[in-house]
Amino acid sequence: MATTTTRFQGLTFNILVEEFHDKSADGRLIGYLASIYTQDKVSAERRLIRRSRLPGAATEMKLAIQRDGIQAFRRLRGI
Repeated sequence: MATTTTRFQGLTFNILVEEFHDKSADGRLIGYLASIYTQDKVSAERRLIRRSRLPGAATEMKLAIQRDGIQAFRRLRGI
């Protein structure tokens, strides 16, 4: 069981990507969950944006944020 958290810094809010995955003794994937949150810098309140059980969903979101920068933040925030 492993949990990975990645944080992307923004000007007014941060994006947190949390991934949970569990593997069996023979290496097969038992469970996977990716949760994407926005975190307000002032109050540190987290708001769930998206949740996915598809392996690799968080990696795609990370790449979109790294590639598009502020535009990806705007899409997530609904601006």
